[in-house]
Amino acid sequence: MRTCGILLPVSSLPSPYGIGCFSREAYEFIDQLVQAGQTYWQILPLGPTGYGDSPYQSFSAFAGNPYFIDLDALADEGLLSREEYSAIDFGWDARKVDYAKLYEHRFSVLYQAFLRADLEHDEEFHHFCASQAYWLEDYSLYMAVKRHFGERSWDAWDEDIRLRKPEALAHYRGLCAKEMQFYRFLQYEFTRQWARLKAYANAHGIQIIGDTPIYVAFDGADSWAQPELFQFDEDRRPAGVAGCPPDAFSADGQLWGNPLYDWEYHEKTGYAWWISRLEHCFRLYDVVRIDHFRGFDEYYAIPYGEPTAQNGCWKKGPGMKLFDALHAHFGDAPIIAEDLGYLTDSVMELLAASGYPGMKVMEFAFDSREAGDYLPYHYTRNCVAYTGTHDNQTLAAWYGELTPEDQAFAAEYLQLAGRSTEEMVWSFIRLTLGCVADTAVVPMQDYLCLGAQARMNQPATLGENWRWRMLRGEFTDELADRIRKAAQTYGRCGS
Repeated sequence: MRTCGILLPVSSLPSPYGIGCFSREAYEFIDQLVQAGQTYWQILPLGPTGYGDSPYQSFSAFAGNPYFIDLDALADEGLLSREEYSAIDFGWDARKVDYAKLYEHRFSVLYQAFLRADLEHDEEFHHFCASQAYWLEDYSLYMAVKRHFGERSWDAWDEDIRLRKPEALAHYRGLCAKEMQFYRFLQYEFTRQWARLKAYANAHGIQIIGDTPIYVAFDGADSWAQPELFQFDEDRRPAGVAGCPPDAFSADGQLWGNPLYDWEYHEKTGYAWWISRLEHCFRLYDVVRIDHFRGFDEYYAIPYGEPTAQNGCWKKGPGMKLFDALHAHFGDAPIIAEDLGYLTDSVMELLAASGYPGMKVMEFAFDSREAGDYLPYHYTRNCVAYTGTHDNQTLAAWYGELTPEDQAFAAEYLQLAGRSTEEMVWSFIRLTLGCVADTAVVPMQDYLCLGAQARMNQPATLGENWRWRMLRGEFTDELADRIRKAAQTYGRCGS
């Protein structure tokens, strides 16, 4: 079956409160996806963002982002009055998320809702806490203790709690009991609201493609609570951290800083943590995209303390042993492998053995700096074709940044001579929709024909990433109808 979808992070939805959330605008977007003949809504990771506001550096591999909780829904529940938050400055620019102002104001509003919630008599809340205790208790304690220590990462806490000594854990569970309950409440509300939104999407024929980062953040509950999962020494310091080597786009490479997994330990447990993590993902999403698939074949290890990624080296990952365990547990689960980057023969063999569809990015086909066969006549059906991803420039800006030689090749391939920017963008969209891949996904920015200001993330940079938002009214009925017609033309219309 040929299908298509639109990539738009939840944070990029319009809303009057500083960031996209599970509000009426999210439901309206689902309605627009239906009108546009789509099958999928692809989003970025839903976890609480940490360093650099990146959804790939989350405080938990299991928790949800409290910023996505709809304040109006809390008001409807009687936990807030609209006057308490409607006049707050969550950021003046409707085009960009202002994370500093969200951090400054959003939690205080959510705390007011928490104080009014009758959690003691809420049986649904108690059931939620009991069913999610396997991650929720460590997460809520981590966030509460983190606040106690002035938001510092756990490696800067007092030694007794940093090393999770039993007497320290008991002490802080008592000291931070109310704060822990607040963080449980936030996850309860996040889960309820997301479940309602996903149910609405599914009822209208829209499936959610979620995104699972390969790594967890060092500054996070997972690495603090389960150090045995990672390559830590006896003092809980990492031997090495994750990243990517230097390439044509970054002379220093990318120093992500995530802790590296102790794959020998994971194998001894039958990959129990990964199975638990994927089970959680499949409760949130219909399809799971696993980020940085290349790292399961070989991962790039950078010595801890290095200022750049230049001095790292490749080490062997778990390979098919992990995916055999996942297949045994989940069967033929709907998983997309993010297999971008430098691909060796062993990576391609691992992808083929897993059976998962990989990704093909149309922009890479016409950029001579990119290795690999991304021209569409190389595609197979078992892949997902994209014009670009959250890490790429928008089509409109990307084409202008190509070398003259690459532009000439693209113009010849698509017969672009004399076309406007909008016509050029739609030529690439049609090329993507028309390819043989079973699924095609287009970022919302490309359908809107937006330029460089709409880029979501530029890897190896900090400051302006993860901030772009769609304006209210920008996704018009006329655009939805045009997208639907294109989906119909190439046999991908979902309704």
